Amino acid sequence: MDSAHRLGAMSGEVLPMFPLQTVLFPGVAMPLHVFEPRYRALTRHCLDGDGRFGVVLIERGSEVGGGDVRVSVGTCARIVEAAELPDGRWLLMIVGVERVAVRRWLPDDPYPQAEVDALPDALAGADAVEQRSAVERLLRRALALKAELGEPAAPLTVELDPDPAVAAYQAAAMAPLGPLDHQRLLEQLGPDERLALLASALTDEVRVLAQRASWG
Repeated sequence: MDSAHRLGAMSGEVLPMFPLQTVLFPGVAMPLHVFEPRYRALTRHCLDGDGRFGVVLIERGSEVGGGDVRVSVGTCARIVEAAELPDGRWLLMIVGVERVAVRRWLPDDPYPQAEVDALPDALAGADAVEQRSAVERLLRRALALKAELGEPAAPLTVELDPDPAVAAYQAAAMAPLGPLDHQRLLEQLGPDERLALLASALTDEVRVLAQRASWG
């Protein structure tokens, strides 16, 4: 299916929605453990269809029980692996497909749903390749400092995709930043803005981590 047709089909489409306390980026895989009854129902519905649902960050509140406050920009995900456990829970592997903007939320019964529009990225500019290289260097430095401090981090040998647009999402997913910073990265207009924000955020993070490492 060509991209113009796909984006048109996403305009005003109703998607099941899975609010989480983490951000999913397009092109990035994420494991999910599904145990709440309404999300078990969502999983079954998706597997009986095309396997797609939306993922949005919970700005305030909990993943369990409802009553949360959700952001309005998320990611359309597709289930690529699914295993149902004997007690009805699911272990899923999902991958981000494209960004979506929530037009309006629908009732949460039997599970959260929303009308969404596709949110295509702007094209990369002339400086994006250079930006990508700078972000890769900063990311490796941040991850090395995290490892030095004995904190969980992605592998230090990370190599970003040559395509700046893909690399920006990869770096955003691996950057040792908080969920709200990840959300800001997701919401950027395109790779140029995303890489610029990453460079700024990682520079600040490296400074903080280096200071902590110097304290021993």
